[in-house]
Amino acid sequence: MVSPRRKAIQSLYRGTCTVKVWEEYKDPITKITKHQEVTKFENEPCKLSYVKQTTASSDGGPAIISQTIKLSLAPELEIPAGSKIIVTQDGVTKEFTRSGEPEVHMDHQHITLELFEEYA
Repeated sequence: MVSPRRKAIQSLYRGTCTVKVWEEYKDPITKITKHQEVTKFENEPCKLSYVKQTTASSDGGPAIISQTIKLSLAPELEIPAGSKIIVTQDGVTKEFTRSGEPEVHMDHQHITLELFEEYA
C-alpha cells in the first residue's frame, strides 16, 4: 500500500524520465565485446528542481553563481552512476547524467544531475 506521504510527494511530479545505461555485450557472430545503450527504466514519474546558489568572491571579484539540478523519483529505482537520464517536464526534454549518490528517503529519492555530454 502506498503511504499518504508518498502520494502527496508524487502528486508534485510534473515530468517523466527514461534511464539508459551503456552496457557491454558479446557479438554472437564475431565474439567481439561491444557496447550498446540499453533502456533500464522508461516513463517513470519524476520532478526536476533547479537551485541557484550564489557565493561572494573572496578577492573582490564578481559573485559566482552555480546551479544544482535535482531529480526526485521513486525510492526503489536503482540508477547506476553515469546513467543517461532523459527528462521531459513542462514540455521540455533534456538529457542529464547522474552525478551523485542518491539521497534515498522512505517515500522518494533525490539524485543530483549534470547535463549529459557523453558516456564516461
